[in-house]
Amino acid sequence: MERFNSNKGGHINSAYDSNLDEPPVYEETNDDHRTVRPSVISAFGHDTLDRVPHIDFYRNAGSMSGHRAVRPSLQELHDVFQKVSECRCSAAPTDDMKGMVKFGWIRGVLVRCMLNIWGVMLFIRLSWVFGQAGWGLGIVIIALSCVVTTITGISMSAICTNGVVRGGGAYYMISRSLGPEFGGSIGLIFAFANAVGVSMYVVGFAETVVDLLKENSAIMVDEMNDIRIIGCITIVLLLGISVAGMEWEAKAQIILLVILLVAITSNFTPAFRDGETFFSVFAIFFPAATGILAGANISGDLRVTFSYREDIINHTTPVICNGSTAVACELGYDFSSCEVEKCKFGLMNNFQVMTLVSGFGPLIIAGTFSATLSSALASLVSAPKVFQALCKDNIYRALHFFAKGHGKNNEPIRGYVLTFIISVAFILIGDLNTIAPIISNFFLASYALINFSCFHASYAKSPGWRPAYKYYNMWLSLMGALLCCVVMFVINWWAALLTYGIEFLLYIYVTVKKPDVNWGSSTQAVTFVSAVSNALSLSGVEDHVKNFRPQILVLTGSTRSRPALLDLAHSFSKNYGLCITCEVFVGPRSETVDEMNNAMEKNQLLLKKKKRKAFYAAVACDNFREGAESLLQASGLGRMKPNTLMIGFKKNWRTAGAEAVQSYVGILHDAFDFEYGTAMLRVNQGLDVSHIVEAEVSVCGSPPPQVAKMNEKLVEASLQFKKKQPKGTIDVWWLFDDGGLTLLLPYILTTRKKWKDCKMRIFMAGQPGRSDLDKEEMKGLLKKFRINCSDINVFDDLHIKPRSESLKELQEMIEPFRLHEGSKDADQIRALQKEQPWKVTDKELSEFEEKTHLQVRLNELLKEHSRSANLIIVSMPIARKETISDFLYMAWLDILTKDLPPTLLIRGNHKSVLTFYS
Repeated sequence: MERFNSNKGGHINSAYDSNLDEPPVYEETNDDHRTVRPSVISAFGHDTLDRVPHIDFYRNAGSMSGHRAVRPSLQELHDVFQKVSECRCSAAPTDDMKGMVKFGWIRGVLVRCMLNIWGVMLFIRLSWVFGQAGWGLGIVIIALSCVVTTITGISMSAICTNGVVRGGGAYYMISRSLGPEFGGSIGLIFAFANAVGVSMYVVGFAETVVDLLKENSAIMVDEMNDIRIIGCITIVLLLGISVAGMEWEAKAQIILLVILLVAITSNFTPAFRDGETFFSVFAIFFPAATGILAGANISGDLRVTFSYREDIINHTTPVICNGSTAVACELGYDFSSCEVEKCKFGLMNNFQVMTLVSGFGPLIIAGTFSATLSSALASLVSAPKVFQALCKDNIYRALHFFAKGHGKNNEPIRGYVLTFIISVAFILIGDLNTIAPIISNFFLASYALINFSCFHASYAKSPGWRPAYKYYNMWLSLMGALLCCVVMFVINWWAALLTYGIEFLLYIYVTVKKPDVNWGSSTQAVTFVSAVSNALSLSGVEDHVKNFRPQILVLTGSTRSRPALLDLAHSFSKNYGLCITCEVFVGPRSETVDEMNNAMEKNQLLLKKKKRKAFYAAVACDNFREGAESLLQASGLGRMKPNTLMIGFKKNWRTAGAEAVQSYVGILHDAFDFEYGTAMLRVNQGLDVSHIVEAEVSVCGSPPPQVAKMNEKLVEASLQFKKKQPKGTIDVWWLFDDGGLTLLLPYILTTRKKWKDCKMRIFMAGQPGRSDLDKEEMKGLLKKFRINCSDINVFDDLHIKPRSESLKELQEMIEPFRLHEGSKDADQIRALQKEQPWKVTDKELSEFEEKTHLQVRLNELLKEHSRSANLIIVSMPIARKETISDFLYMAWLDILTKDLPPTLLIRGNHKSVLTFYS
């Protein structure tokens, strides 16, 4: 390639070195922090890490056609440059291709296709086809076959030119286009069809040999057993050629092709004798055709009817046929035996007709041998190769044994043996007409999926679908797929159903097993297009209360940090709602962004491994509240946005410091500002197990016995929502009408399999003197909502002052955070408030004494009535902004949920999420 400089013939930068224009080859590394690669003088004439585009940057890992190079990462180009003393370049790539046998398009494609097409059917079944179907339908049969294969060939050309196709043929194309589910199911069937195809071609060869033996009165046992014996001997010899290697197999194919071409052309050239020419022969034959006018010549003497033209046609045709029989008798053939025994003559009974009509019969026999053996050899090589490619992908783990190859060409010796066993089993059938229909359905199913793959990839309109072959049409491919399916059922409806049944079972198996592969299939592309289309359609529809479902943004941190919080959130959303598990990386962005980027894929994979239908989202911010605020505002897409925040209770609020508490309570304020429903989970043992997770991967010794026991209890508590809940109750303390979220969430839990043994109990506040009326009203409301509960309890004594012991607990909580301004003058009070604005004043305590006492009193009632509940749901108290201090609010939440079973505080956004209208 010529090198051009931008200054049109002017001075070329002296620092330019053309040898450095090629991209460096870098070793792949699993290290989280890679050393910055040294810069070099590039084609741009200055010191830079940037590289010119090159094919090696785009290769897959483990590419057989070249070594994969790793381009500089975006961080290495964007971050502050770090000088290094050594180049992290790998040694020159080893030549993995050395010694491997590769074929060009002639030996690899053209020869094989010609040998298979000019195969056993051309020589020993084409005459039978025309004998059965007649020349009219015979031509239709050939034309239909051509239409199916031509359309499939066009679709295959499009798929093949949309990227490099590796070993596996049809399996590789279908699996990479439609995914492992379709590819895995059709791969087994296609490999099996090729294995059975070997037996079909070998039986065709054996039939011809047996016919020769019969002519020479040399039958060994009987015709059927002779076919089996000769077939088994032949397959052993073919196996030896295949195992010897692809080079020997290719040489054998060339020899067989030469013989086949000679046989086909044996009757092509004329052999005129005694001075005859083409037109003299035509002149002698043509009078035989003039007799068709004998009836038309007396048309005037015929009865004039509406069907006289049909009479001329219908009654002339038998005369043409009778003429041929008369000629045969004149030549000395005697067909009288056909009246009393099975006829040996004619197109339908003599499969060696081509030998009789050829110029030199032995050449046709040689061509038959060549056609059958070459086709058998091609199928014997194809079936193990396809099967090996399938096993290498490890879609069926039990078959991975057959993935191992041997020798420089990675020959599938184990696959050859398996194909040999299958072929011998079908050779023992000994009847070509029985074997052929079996594989026809399997091949038609493969062709149908190849055509559908082309259609599906075109329909998905993925930017990655860029076939170099442009002469295809997605609708033509779809028609080809449908045509294949129709022909399958017309040939044999029960065999077609059996084929599709096997495909369906294999598809289900692969879908359930979920192999760990990602081939960028068109199925993924169509799923993405459908998701975008549905999201856009959903955006055009206003929300309706009947379709409300909790879409939860849960602040778990890493997906392994707070499993109990994640499990409960997932129980609410399950497969029917949105669940986003979020993490905030606190610190300067330059220090946290790498950690965040590395965590994205890892945490999403953990969710998939745990079978949690949720998304992972993360942000990097200077403080926790800013990160949570960003998530609350930006998470989701269109109507698929979170409407409920779920957060864990901050157990260490008394020791965390004023800034941490202000940030935590600020997140709750932000959630209310953005009109989120809010849920807060408290488990006595705590929620955060991140220190245990970190200890698992560290090399430190085991913790002290007391700490180990605490950790054991913490882990046990963190897994309680993962397992099936024992028979018990979910106690719902629906104290404030928040739109119904406090009632809806526990109802959703009761519909889940893990919670089906738990009954709902409703607890509510009532006015003194009308508890029974309040109970009936609640019962009527629940009936209209179609929500069942086992019991309803009304309390009319919530206003009673709590016990002194309980109040003392609260005072001990608040004491370190009180301002104690009672004995101080006004200036001192103002100075203290300015210095410590987060502290609780005496005025605030006095002003909100009743509300404070209510939280203490509720805790007493909760301990009395719900201590044995599996889960307690309580209406969350709200702290008015700039009125109630953060530490007082945390004290409310703490005293309300203290020493209880797992408790979930809920506050809806005061918009109805329940309705009793249809």
